[in-house]
Amino acid sequence: MFSFRIIRGASAAITGNVVRRGASVGQTKPLAQLRHIRSKTTASQAVSPTSLKVDPSQKKSLSDFGKYVADCMPKYVQKVQISSGNELEILIAPEGVVPVLQFLKDHHNAQFAVVSDITAIDVPSRHYRFELIYNLLSLRYNSRIRVKTYTDELTPVDSCVEVFKGANWYEREIWDMYGVFFSNHPDLRRILTDYGFEGHPFRKDFPLSGYVEVRYDDEAKRVVVEPVELAQEFRKFDLESPWEQFPAHRSKPAAEDVPIDK
Repeated sequence: MFSFRIIRGASAAITGNVVRRGASVGQTKPLAQLRHIRSKTTASQAVSPTSLKVDPSQKKSLSDFGKYVADCMPKYVQKVQISSGNELEILIAPEGVVPVLQFLKDHHNAQFAVVSDITAIDVPSRHYRFELIYNLLSLRYNSRIRVKTYTDELTPVDSCVEVFKGANWYEREIWDMYGVFFSNHPDLRRILTDYGFEGHPFRKDFPLSGYVEVRYDDEAKRVVVEPVELAQEFRKFDLESPWEQFPAHRSKPAAEDVPIDK
């Protein structure tokens, strides 16, 4: 009886349009038809597109808000654009990181009080090769915004830790991986690589093959960094057989020297 009530409730939920068209409330579809309708519903959901549709009203509201931010801070905002149909991006000058982020956090119409992520992009062909990206979240208005700026290898960028406390480790990660220096940072140290690591792994010109190796020395009781040493005999690799790297197995007997069993 309990299972029958569940099937009956499912039939009323699935075939609600049939009930409204004139069938009595007590009438339900047979179980086979219910399974058929359910399979068709599942198939239609499976083939439905997963890409987010562009809402014209949402796009217009984002564009209006971007223009509003540009009008409020024309000194720092250089460009406002909407990417992927519903993602607002504000491109600012490097000296406007702290003022713009402070404005977006404290303004009543924005309230982007959460920094969800800070990352960077390296394009060596550009004069300002590094592009810094700040992803902000407003819980009050349930919206996100992306702030972008630029810099090079030598020009520092103002730290936004005084605005967002959560930006501390993000900026340390960017300094470690890309080498972008953040001025006025309370504790700018490497966070992912080892002590004494040289270079920045996420730069496009970073070598793919290392020159040093890190290991634990039992005698020194510490981690040591030593140059990579490979024997000259192992530098030439032959893909036919690994045993051909050794001198004793390089010479193969000629065909006429092979004894034939009779």
